[in-house]
Amino acid sequence: MDHTAHTGHEQQHEHTHGAPTHGQHQGHGPAATWSTAVQATLHCLTGCAVGEVLGMVVGTAFDWGNLPTTLLAVVLAFFFGYSFTLRGVLRAGVDFRTAFRVALAADTLSIAVMELIDNGVILVWPSAMDATLAEPLFWISLAASLVIAFVVTTPVNKWTIGRGKGHAVVHRYHH
Repeated sequence: MDHTAHTGHEQQHEHTHGAPTHGQHQGHGPAATWSTAVQATLHCLTGCAVGEVLGMVVGTAFDWGNLPTTLLAVVLAFFFGYSFTLRGVLRAGVDFRTAFRVALAADTLSIAVMELIDNGVILVWPSAMDATLAEPLFWISLAASLVIAFVVTTPVNKWTIGRGKGHAVVHRYHH
């Protein structure tokens, strides 16, 4: 590529979108650092963990089968994950419709990966699906599955943030 043409494009990009600021790449959002990805994943993990634990506790306490318990846990993980993001974006003064779209854009892939890994670990862990609330296996397998899901989801969040997607969408609403 001709250097002068490239420089002209960069100048036009900066004129249109503003010069990159600290922590941003070409005006597309936060830098895709591991630190940023870890923070985004911790945010996601918080909502997922609340929903996952609540769903598992409710399903297990009511002696529901594995499938309805898991479905409830997944639905609640998405609900709480989106809710936590929604709350923060609404606090920035954004209307509900926009905030809801931001939450969907920011969290859907992250929560989906986290839930897939989390529930997959519990599914393959011997006897974990049948453990009751009073058994240490229930809590150990749930905690371990969330840790593994965090480790797998962090690079996914780094990748999406680097492309101006996922939690990069939320970044502009944080003060």
